[in-house]
Amino acid sequence: MVPALTGTAMATFYITTAIDYVNARPHIGHAFEKIGADAIARHRRLKGFDVMFLIGTDENSLNAEREAKRQGLDTQEYCDRMAAQFQAIWKRLAISNDDFIRTTEPRHKQAAQQFFKLVQDRGDIYKGTYEGWYCVSCEAFYSEDELKEGLCPVHGTRPEWIKEENYFFALSRYQDRLLKHYEEHPEFIQPDFRRNEVINMVRGGLKDFSVSRASMRWGIPVPGDPGQVIYVWFDALLNYISAIGYGSDEEKFRKYWPADVHIIGKDIVRFHCIYWPAMLMSAGLPLPKQVFGHGFVYLKGEKISKTRGNIVDPGQMVDEYGADAVRYYLLREIPFERDGDFDWESFERRYNAELANDLGNLLNRTVSMIARYFGGSVPAPGPTEPADDDLRQTAQHAIAVTDTMLERFAFSEALNGTWQLVARANKYIDETQPWVLARDPAQRARLGTVLYNAAEAVRLIALLVAPIMPDAADRMLAQLGLPAVQGAAWVNELSWGRLQPGGRVQPGGPLFPRLEHSG
Repeated sequence: MVPALTGTAMATFYITTAIDYVNARPHIGHAFEKIGADAIARHRRLKGFDVMFLIGTDENSLNAEREAKRQGLDTQEYCDRMAAQFQAIWKRLAISNDDFIRTTEPRHKQAAQQFFKLVQDRGDIYKGTYEGWYCVSCEAFYSEDELKEGLCPVHGTRPEWIKEENYFFALSRYQDRLLKHYEEHPEFIQPDFRRNEVINMVRGGLKDFSVSRASMRWGIPVPGDPGQVIYVWFDALLNYISAIGYGSDEEKFRKYWPADVHIIGKDIVRFHCIYWPAMLMSAGLPLPKQVFGHGFVYLKGEKISKTRGNIVDPGQMVDEYGADAVRYYLLREIPFERDGDFDWESFERRYNAELANDLGNLLNRTVSMIARYFGGSVPAPGPTEPADDDLRQTAQHAIAVTDTMLERFAFSEALNGTWQLVARANKYIDETQPWVLARDPAQRARLGTVLYNAAEAVRLIALLVAPIMPDAADRMLAQLGLPAVQGAAWVNELSWGRLQPGGRVQPGGPLFPRLEHSG
């Protein structure tokens, strides 16, 4: 059983994702990150944590300014439209964020300027001249040796040559402090192989980086120098503290900071694991406890991006298959810490075999037989037999595995653990054959035990899948005649035998209707 939290104060858990550029609509790669982070947030809520889950949009970029101009729109109007689109798709995917930060909001502007001035007053920001390559797609400066055959290593596009007077952050001063932090806090960068990459980068030497742009007018003005705007990355990283009251709500800020985990894509690890901690060190603020760099979703071996023109629209997938199916497939098929390939045939195969057949049929036949043989009332269990004990032990094992793997952000393994119980419950019904027991009045008590156990397995499965398939979990419980998943349910309800006999099942339609081939 998942242990209850102790103490009078509810433990906090602050989780963030990368904030997204608004130069294009969200694609399945964005969805992969948000769904993973949402599963983490939901899991912690189910365990009784006071969760703050933050997502948002990065709007003070050259990308946004150029795209707005291309569409003939005022930049703010363009950002407003795009931010609304992002918020709409995350709602449709059941992303349970507690806040949505936009870098054009006054609260963020105030915090960014205050932070910039603090670091400048501490002597870590100075004026100089930048000359070098700049990739507009990732809003990053690159040295000649970082380019691949003259192209951006992330987007494969040719960067622009920039020469202008800027403000710089003295990153080079923090090389030893960063290495010391990595050594003393090995959990800070995860997975481990990303930690090793970052350590090698830092050991190779750090250069001061530009923290303003003189050629842009769209953005947050540098305090005391309105001819410059704060560089988009220095600005964007600050969303993690501006959203929780930095400089405006000290009580809230102290409650949630430092963040428990930043969930980000592997392509922006250096910004979050080198730039960001150095900025916080300069400002005298605690560092986040962990930065987790997830892998990419590929389509036929290519990274999904606007630049490559191979977008998979998560909104269209939700329209056709439902949010839970999309959430399940991405987290079951693709290990969160590594790259994986999105494949339509694999999606349909998993949907039909695992969701429609394994899970959907387990629910349907359990509820249907209770309705048929007991008039819809959950029967009371009687004496147990070896098959019953084995089912209960499998449930206990599935709970432990699912919880452990969710703690590690190993969603595929967590679902594998849950599906051990799904498979065992289906096998249990096949072994005990309640339809045969129902023909013999002398087996009435045994029939009641079997169907109670099947229903109890379904109830536990619903709770176990709730972080990843929240709607399916609630619909499963509804068919058992139970209320929707409640806060701290894993603390209060995730143990065998809590299903109360006498409750009324409510048979419904298929949990996941089978997909049929056309043509």
